[in-house]
Amino acid sequence: MNPYSVRQIIIGGIFTLVFFIYLIRLFYIQIIDNTYKLSADNNSQRYVTQYPSRGLIFDRNGKLMVCNEAAYDIMINPQELRAFDTTEFSSVLGISKEQVYDGIFKAKAYSHYKSSPFMYQISNYTYAVLQEKLYKFPGFYVQPRTLRKYNIKMAAHLFGYVGEADSSTIKKNTYYQLGDYVGMSGMEKAYEKELRGKKGVNIFLVDVHNRVKGSYQNGRFDTASVVGKNLISSIDADLQEYGEKLLRNFKGSIVAIEPSTGEILALISNPGYDPQLLVGRERSKNYNVLRLDPQLPLFNRAVMPKYPPGSTFKLINGLIGIREGVITTESRFGCFGGYTAGAVHVACHVHPSPYDFREAIQHSCNGYFCNVFRKIIDNQKYNNRDIAYDKWRKMVLSFGYGQKLNSDCPNEIGGNIPSSKYYNKIYRNSWNSLTVISLSIGQGELGVSPLHLANLAATIGNKGYYYTPHTVKKIEGIDTIDSRFTTKHFTAFDSAEFNPIIDGMFAAVNGPNGGTATIAAVKDLDICGKTGTAQTTKGQEDNSIFIAFAPRKNPKIAITVYIEKGGFGATYAAPLASLLIEKYLKDTCSRPDLEKYILNSKIYYPDKKQ
Repeated sequence: MNPYSVRQIIIGGIFTLVFFIYLIRLFYIQIIDNTYKLSADNNSQRYVTQYPSRGLIFDRNGKLMVCNEAAYDIMINPQELRAFDTTEFSSVLGISKEQVYDGIFKAKAYSHYKSSPFMYQISNYTYAVLQEKLYKFPGFYVQPRTLRKYNIKMAAHLFGYVGEADSSTIKKNTYYQLGDYVGMSGMEKAYEKELRGKKGVNIFLVDVHNRVKGSYQNGRFDTASVVGKNLISSIDADLQEYGEKLLRNFKGSIVAIEPSTGEILALISNPGYDPQLLVGRERSKNYNVLRLDPQLPLFNRAVMPKYPPGSTFKLINGLIGIREGVITTESRFGCFGGYTAGAVHVACHVHPSPYDFREAIQHSCNGYFCNVFRKIIDNQKYNNRDIAYDKWRKMVLSFGYGQKLNSDCPNEIGGNIPSSKYYNKIYRNSWNSLTVISLSIGQGELGVSPLHLANLAATIGNKGYYYTPHTVKKIEGIDTIDSRFTTKHFTAFDSAEFNPIIDGMFAAVNGPNGGTATIAAVKDLDICGKTGTAQTTKGQEDNSIFIAFAPRKNPKIAITVYIEKGGFGATYAAPLASLLIEKYLKDTCSRPDLEKYILNSKIYYPDKKQ
């Protein structure tokens, strides 16, 4: 073959191959790969997310507690940036040029093509000025938003707050993008999915000066946002407000529950904070101030601590003693300044002796319940101590103790009811009922939250069952709430077994012959209550505790008040609780002197984390 012909074939083949390569590449670019189309589109189109208004939150009586107000974010799209006057731009926004450069750098680091927030929540005035000059600053545009507004400056721990979704949230849930807001705590977090609504998007045509020229294809591809669902909370706003007023000089908490439904009527933690502090541009600054505050205002004392239950725990020990048959309601035990066995002594206040079961509750006799507890753990019908103890523990757990109640309060703790395995490990299997005698009066390793205590009061008022405590009564557009809130949870006891307990609690408040909580008595309300005085760190004042429900038959409210370093249960907790019960049931205060006593009392708390 002619060498020239071979050369022509090779050269022709090369040209043909190059032609086909370009043809395939052109086909890929124009038909398959839409990158260039999108790039061109992005130069002429702007996708603006339409953020829905979050759902409103009302109290149980229809009072609006949480609503929304307009806000505006400045967004930046790095690929649309062109040279602009940074001096004028920074002047309009009231920031330095260094902050402008820093914002641009962060935006480019996030994505060169995607929009991201440059500046959050500018004022209406700044928004108006910027809109007039926005064409001078290509790559920037304004994103309308809404912010939370609290009509009543209270219940911060209950409502929670809304913040910007972080990277972990975005990674877990593809619904969220950089700049989106999400409920971070409280009801805002628990009902985020219902409150947030659904985002939409508007597509606009923009000119080379970044000015909007109209909707893309007359809005054919726009999607409307869907407003979040409104919540009717279970909270009574008036009761919540009154409780916060009474608790203002104390460190502690109040939880009130409607026994027949498990609905939380009030949930108060003090020290607290103004919920409006965690809204808007100052949120991050204010959050850090609150986080570093030694009095821990962000700590929800209603659901997060592991407090000793104190003498309120005698009610459960008494029930177990009767159920196990180690005592009857007529059983009597002597108490001469407390309970003594060998080197162990559990002190008690001075009172007549001996008492029967009801009287022991009425006067909160430590000696009586030390005897009851030892008889439970030393019960001869069981083969050994561990079996008896674990049976005791199982009955305690039936009240929801030692576990989360599965409420809709984020960060709820489970508390602690130690197992026999725990004591076997601690004491190397050498322990007995006397070793752990402090459990008889609600001390030792026991740990509960005020939510647990209020739920105990509701359970006793219901004579043996409870509903999971919850803060929502109704969700707009949904017929029923979560079934976990409408399911009865039964304890290990029959309803009739609660009658002597209730008798003792009624006598503690209403007599006869006095009682530890007579200060809480209110005419015609038939309050049933139990005081508690829980020991804390050695050398410090005891915690003041009171649990109660009212009225005695078909109770409408169950409550716990827990005041750190408040001393005896009757000193502050019992009178404070009775004022709240009267407020809820009668909408009045018939004892202004008692109210004044609480409002004018103050406990000194060292300015350090405790």
